[in-house]
Amino acid sequence: MAVPLLDVKRQYQALKAEMDEAVLRVLAQGQFILGPEVAQLEKAVAALSGVRFGIGVASGTDALLLALRACGVGPGDEVITTDFSFFATAGVVARLGARPVFVDIDPDTYNIDPDLIAAAVTPRTKAIMPVHLFGQPADMDPICALARRHGLAVIEDAAQSIGAAYKGRPAGSFGDYGCYSFYPSKNLGAIGDGGMIVTDRPENDQRVRILRVHGAEPKYFHKLVGYNSRLATIQAAALLVKLPRLEAWSKERAAHARIYDEAFAGIEAIRRPAVKEYTTFHIFNQYTIAVPNRDRVMEQLKAAGIGCEIYYPVPFHKQECFAYLGYRPGDFPVSSKAADEVLSLPIYSEMTEAEQQEVIAAVRRILG
Repeated sequence: MAVPLLDVKRQYQALKAEMDEAVLRVLAQGQFILGPEVAQLEKAVAALSGVRFGIGVASGTDALLLALRACGVGPGDEVITTDFSFFATAGVVARLGARPVFVDIDPDTYNIDPDLIAAAVTPRTKAIMPVHLFGQPADMDPICALARRHGLAVIEDAAQSIGAAYKGRPAGSFGDYGCYSFYPSKNLGAIGDGGMIVTDRPENDQRVRILRVHGAEPKYFHKLVGYNSRLATIQAAALLVKLPRLEAWSKERAAHARIYDEAFAGIEAIRRPAVKEYTTFHIFNQYTIAVPNRDRVMEQLKAAGIGCEIYYPVPFHKQECFAYLGYRPGDFPVSSKAADEVLSLPIYSEMTEAEQQEVIAAVRRILG
């Protein structure tokens, strides 16, 4: 049988009555911008994250952008981040006129290697932005300790890791700001774009709230030149229906991951995801293996009807738009190797046992 990489329609069908009611309620009340559901979701996501404040914004990309801006990042500054992530991680730094400074990754987790960050710090460094990639937190203790020593801000790109936990604490709760994405493919996915910033400090909360409404406080009185970046009320209403199911959905993904791990354990060609000892809860937004001859494997899987995707085929230092940074081939060997070998397989919570066995059988035929 054909198995899609993701099928968001199944989740909707299971929640159709509640979802339809929530959306129609917003349409009837007419408060489409910053309606009451937005404040409800902000409070609920902040509680999930173990912090006091949540600020709904238009996307996960905007969450990163506004958090960096709230930390004062601008022209002439440097922001240290991973070389291997979705483009928004680095793109938002450049959009603010700052310089992204890349660091290679841990070969087991694909997250930034904390042992390499200190060498990247300069007098121009303003912030460190670790990414909790594929649903597993980065190693936050050494990152935060280094940031404290140098007086640097920490912005957590937790776009793929809402509900994940590091040493018992939620991802997003360690830095000055934690940033989530509600893109439909995420474990907590909206019915369009959406994002949220979480923080434990009232002054941080206030600054982002001003930035998301063109820098105005009160309305029409502009303290800053800000942005138009508000989470739509309809998106918040849909997410409030889904949020109580998030933990169960993520546990189902983790259960699928264990089945894959057992099935692929004897296949030498497959490098399975590593769950570190500091990871209390890996939410498996993606189940990402590494294989030789990856492109050939992907072609054969797709020919067999198995959905799969490369996250991500080009590390930041090789992107054309960042050529001006002056990085050279070979500067980041681990991220370069990952970009050549990673392949993500279907792992959504609604995937059936039969579908997962179909994926396993196809992978074993090709690699086993």
